[in-house]
Amino acid sequence: MSDKPSVLFVCVHNAGRSQMAAGWLRHFGADAVEVRSAGSAPADQINPVAVAAMAEAGIDITGNTPKLLDYDTAYASDVIITMGCGDACPVFPGKRYEDWKLDDPAGQGIEAVRGIRDEIRDRVQRLVSELLPSTGA
Repeated sequence: MSDKPSVLFVCVHNAGRSQMAAGWLRHFGADAVEVRSAGSAPADQINPVAVAAMAEAGIDITGNTPKLLDYDTAYASDVIITMGCGDACPVFPGKRYEDWKLDDPAGQGIEAVRGIRDEIRDRVQRLVSELLPSTGA
């Protein structure tokens, strides 16, 4: 068992919002947080505009692949953050849930995705400060 908190980011395609959030959490949480992401209907690849927007911020998410949300991953997570996955997201008693209302970057240009990226960054920074109060992130 790990003493690290684990966070699961879930969106429909696991190709944009959840991948950007996972990238930010890996960046700000370093090795102190276990980071997971998944989708209820994963895409074939990560949204290239999301990859480009994150690269502008110095975060490389090119090695990630969309994954299907499964029961075991959700059950093993301490915090589950949903981003528009609707009723497909499982609910487990005793887990911390947050639903982040964010625009979907699918089909959007880089200008719009930059705004989504920055909003996700700000939310992840707040999450890190709650999960790891001693880091001052």
